[in-house]
Amino acid sequence: MVARSALVFAAGAVALWSTNALVGKSLLANHPVSQVQFLQFAGAALVFALIRFVSRERAPPLAARPALVSLAVGFVGLVGTMVLQYIAFASMPVIEANLVAYTWPLMVAAAVLVFEKPQRPALLGIAAVLGFVGVALVISGGRDHTWFQGDLVGYVAAFGSALCMAFYSVMVGRVAVSPDRLLLPSSLIGVALTSIWCAHDGAAWAEGTDLALGLYLGAGPMGLGYYFWSRALKLEGSGKVAVVAYLTPIASTLLLALSGERMTMIAIAGAVLVIGSCIAVGLERSEVENYV
Repeated sequence: MVARSALVFAAGAVALWSTNALVGKSLLANHPVSQVQFLQFAGAALVFALIRFVSRERAPPLAARPALVSLAVGFVGLVGTMVLQYIAFASMPVIEANLVAYTWPLMVAAAVLVFEKPQRPALLGIAAVLGFVGVALVISGGRDHTWFQGDLVGYVAAFGSALCMAFYSVMVGRVAVSPDRLLLPSSLIGVALTSIWCAHDGAAWAEGTDLALGLYLGAGPMGLGYYFWSRALKLEGSGKVAVVAYLTPIASTLLLALSGERMTMIAIAGAVLVIGSCIAVGLERSEVENYV
């Protein structure tokens, strides 16, 4: 029952995350990153606050050090991942930024190789290396067969986003705090920081459909997506759940392709390596967890 619940939560997170790049792309065409991010964090904060109110958990207050650790995990995982991801979306082709940002499973695999004792380290290492080769092909497979089609800042931001998400996925199961209690403070910090960013940019505010889409990005992919993912990891760690999460780059890339985003054959080959490596890493980690 626990395993089934974890898979349901993970599948819900993947379904929401898969729409993130497509909706974000449409909003960034007319609005600055700061405004899109503000709407996201506002929507996410409302969701986390509502979940917190409904759950009515009366958890005891944390000591200073555990509280700081929880705040750091939530801040890096939520604010770091999403802000850097959207800077990447605005600075390079979205379909490529999305693939690079979803190399976080490969980064987790690298951490497993260094800090743990995987059952088949050679297989895990080969899968991770092939995945990063795929990332190199995605970056180099631009329209003019030159490296870095977008701003260099975009590629650095995409890798930074992946690092933040890898850190969060490793740490969230080790923090003895409920997902809503973990994520609500970080989303409120995100609201405060992005409101200052918006004031600095001074852009006209989104209205109508764009406003609704911005709030959806917050309530859906950021709010419920993170909540579902955190619940899944707390229920079953990162074994079978991780395999489900690795479907996100497949679904999101497909949606972007259907919307008109195009990739060269070199970049497509790189995407296949990235996605295939993520799945291989997920299956290997799932087998190890079952074995243990």
